[in-house]
Amino acid sequence: MKNRLVVTISDMKISRRPRDLLVTHSLGSCLGLAAYDPASKVGGLIHCLLPRAVGPNVQNPYMYVNVGVPLMIRKLAAMGCAKESLIFKAAGCGRMNLIQNQFDTGAQNMAMLESLFTKNGVVLAAQDVGGTIPRTLTLDVETGKVTITSQGQEWEI
Repeated sequence: MKNRLVVTISDMKISRRPRDLLVTHSLGSCLGLAAYDPASKVGGLIHCLLPRAVGPNVQNPYMYVNVGVPLMIRKLAAMGCAKESLIFKAAGCGRMNLIQNQFDTGAQNMAMLESLFTKNGVVLAAQDVGGTIPRTLTLDVETGKVTITSQGQEWEI
């Protein structure tokens, strides 16, 4: 039986225990990013609410893509992951309830991730982003398998 570790909004968890499933729920406009190193069998999952922290005094870095994602990568490296070996998969970044305004947070979250990755030569292995469906993102630490569940359906990315 798997041990579910829930990653809440503006949260991040890392594990090397094979029995752990890292899970984050209710990805709407938020970014969910799974990272996995198949060599060290260490995985991480972050749930970022907003694209960019403003100012140097950030109370919760995991709330923001621009500071939370690099911090997760540093913590994974500290646990023995090789940055070149990490496999990244993203979900969420949608536009919930067909919100029409200048604050398309989902698109901004994805644009910030793409900017970070481009600047650092990182490739996103898979993504399930955009649209209007809520998503639950799960990372199996034993296998590195990443699944999405939404509206009674489940699929692997």
